[in-house]
Formats: sequence, structure tokens, C-alpha cells
Amino acid sequence: MRAIVIREPGDADVLEWTQVPDPEPQPGEVVVAVAAAGVNRADVLQRLGFYPPPPGAPDYPGLEVSGTVERIGPGVTGWAVGDPVCALLAGGGYAEKVAVPAGQLMPVPKGVDLVAAAALPEVVCTVFSNVFQIADLKEGESFLVHGGGSGIGTMAIQLARAKGAGRIACTVGGERKAEACRALGADVAINYRTDDFVAHGPFDVILDNMGAAYLPRNVTALATGGRLVVIGMQGGATGELDLGALLSRRASVHATGLRARPVAEKAAVVAGAVEHVWPLLAAGKVRPVVDRTVRMAEAPLAHRLLEESGHVGKILLVV
Repeated sequence: MRAIVIREPGDADVLEWTQVPDPEPQPGEVVVAVAAAGVNRADVLQRLGFYPPPPGAPDYPGLEVSGTVERIGPGVTGWAVGDPVCALLAGGGYAEKVAVPAGQLMPVPKGVDLVAAAALPEVVCTVFSNVFQIADLKEGESFLVHGGGSGIGTMAIQLARAKGAGRIACTVGGERKAEACRALGADVAINYRTDDFVAHGPFDVILDNMGAAYLPRNVTALATGGRLVVIGMQGGATGELDLGALLSRRASVHATGLRARPVAEKAAVVAGAVEHVWPLLAAGKVRPVVDRTVRMAEAPLAHRLLEESGHVGKILLVV
């Protein structure tokens, strides 16, 4: 098969579409013939040499795919060759084929195109596990997501609205993204270049991809009993945490990741996402937001587009 190989850490041009050995399904795995793969910030970090895949994962980037089941390994039940699926991965999605633990497979939701389904696994599992399982966003509560125009942001806004959240806010870098976020269900789109999100608080739940740069203001923006969930470090890894402010609000800070979790934990997240989010997708209450598709062989272009941050929703690589 062919896959995107990272020749050495560096800029987007180190990504090379080349021949590599086909994957073999291990016990409990299936091989998926890839139709499309989502492009994520983690892939860029891996390309730069800052985010190596966990032990046992393929060296190729790619944390989510859609496609069809091609081979079934020993001990796998409930799936058949030819089934249309999407999957959450620890790596290896930038390829024509990928081996996936069966517990991380999901059926393509009713009404969703096979290619567009590649935009779902990482964002749905991230938002569902962090906003609804860890932070326990309840009906009527206020919610802020940073990076509203991203894949995570566009899904978080939709799910918060579908689940009955009260006031939904997001941060964006310009009016085009603000309009898109309002169309998806955001009540307030805050331009972080000209406005301070703290002034629009307090918020019961905040989903943050910035890390250190936003930590003090995120805590200030929390309501009493508020929950801050940090899922990224685009703004740095080390910040100052005002415990007095946290204590006075009886608030909490969670920092979580998805990629390196044990297979059983990821399977539980996947099962919860299918149970709670797939019906919303089938009903048309939530949808994948795809900015554009790029041929897999042109992965360097997709990475440059992602790093320019002009997209709304997901960029997908198609085989």
C-alpha cells in the first residue's frame, strides 16, 4: 500500500506519499481500506517531532479515518467485510489501509457521506468525553469553547446546542468564522483579536485548546462550580494557576488527552459517542463540518492550510 511517511521532522514538505508494507490485523483488529482521513493539529506536532505515536501505533500520522472493512482479525465479531465505517486511531490514518482495534470502529451514521464521516471520530470522541463525560455540561448551563471555527469547535457548538446548553460562546479570529459559528448554534462569537472572552462570562464549562496562555483568564471566567477542561497547549505548556481564584469559585481544572489512552478506555469513549451522538447525526441535529478535501498525496498542502488557520471545520485527505 501507500502511506504518508515523515522523512524527518520539519515543515510540510517532509511528508512523502510512498509505498510501505500492508498492515496485518492482529487479534481483535480489523483492516480498513481508507476512503478519507481527518487532518488534526496533533498530526502537525508529530510532523515537527514533538508528538510521537504511542507504543504499538503506526509511525504514519492520522488519528481518524473513514472507509470500508477489508479484513477481519481473529476474535472480532459484529463486523463484516465491506461494512462502511469510521474509526478513531492512535496513528496510521494517512494511508490506503490501516489496522484498527475493533472497539474503535464506528458505523457511518445514517445520512452521512462516507468521506465526510472521516471528520467525525476525533472531534466527536474528544467533545463527548471532555464536555459531557468529564465536565458534565448540563441542560441550561453556559459553555465556552475556544477555537470555535476548528473541527473541535464546530462540533462542540453543535453538541452543546443539541444537548440543551444555555448560553453558548466561542472565540474566533475573524468575522467569517464568527458567522459560521453563529449558524451552527453559538449565541456569542468573540473575536479574540479585539475582545476579551472574560467579559462575556461567567461560564459553567470551558473547553480550551490553548493551555498556558489562557489559563489565568479561563479561571477568572469560570462560574461558581465551573469546570475548565484543557485539551491542547497551542499557547504553551506551563502557566500560573491562581488557586485562590479556583477555591473561591469552587471550580475545577481538568487536563486530558485521547490518543495515548488504553484501548479499553478508547473503546468506552467510542461506544458512548455512538450511543449518544450518532442518533443526533442521523436526525440531522448535528453534522460534520468539512472545510475542504485534499488528495492524500498532497498532504503537505493540507498541513499548510491547517497551519494558516483559515479553515472552518475539518480538512480531509481523500485517497
